[in-house]
Amino acid sequence: MKRQYLGDSKDSFKWDYHDFLVAVLGCKQFKIVWAMTPDDNGPDGKTAPELFPASEEILQLCHELRATRDPALLFALPARTGARYTVKFHDPEASPSDGEYRSFFLGVETAPDQVIFLDPDNGFEPERSSTNKHVRFLDIDRLIRKLPPSSVVTVFQHHRRRKFAEDFVGIRKRLLSGHSTALYWRSLMFVALSSSPETIHRVREVNRKYARLRPVNVLA
Repeated sequence: MKRQYLGDSKDSFKWDYHDFLVAVLGCKQFKIVWAMTPDDNGPDGKTAPELFPASEEILQLCHELRATRDPALLFALPARTGARYTVKFHDPEASPSDGEYRSFFLGVETAPDQVIFLDPDNGFEPERSSTNKHVRFLDIDRLIRKLPPSSVVTVFQHHRRRKFAEDFVGIRKRLLSGHSTALYWRSLMFVALSSSPETIHRVREVNRKYARLRPVNVLA
C-alpha cells in the first residue's frame, strides 16, 4: 500500500466495506496489516472518494486522509460511524524489498472475533513474478491455520488481466487451506478467508446485505 492511495475511490470502498463487515459480524477488532511500499508519483490514487458511494462519514474521512496522508486517522473509524470495534495496526511501517518475500504476518495476534485486513499494492501472488506488491499463498495459509474459527482474513486484490469471477476461481484453486468468498467493484476485489465454513457463510450473507446498499458484486 502506498500513501498516495490514501483517500481515493478505492480507499472509500475499502473502509466503507470493512466498517460494515466488522460491525455486522460483531467482531471486537479490525486489524490492518499494512504492506507499505514507496510512493511512485504515478497517476494512481487520484480518483475522488465520491466515485464510490460510501457513507458521508467515510467520505469525510477519505478527504482527510488525502489531505494528511496519515493512516493513523483510521484509528477513529469506528467512532465516526458509531461502531463498537477497535482498530489496530500490525507492523505499520513494514516495507519489504523485492525478492525478500518477508512475511507480513509474523507476530499477528491470533485473537478470536477479529477481521484482519491484508493490504498489499496488488493482492495475491501471481503464477509468476511475485514481488513485494503481493502476498504469498504460503503466508496466508500459515495465518489462517493459527487463527481461531471466529476470525476472518480479507485481502486486497487489484484487477488483473481477467474478469474477477475468473480470477477468484484461480485464487481458490491456489489456496492451501481455508474457505473463501469475495465481492468486487470496478477494479478492486476483496477476498475473505477463514478456517471455518460457518464463518465464511456469515461473511457471504454480510456481503449480500452490503450489495443491497452499494453497487458491488458478490462472488460465492
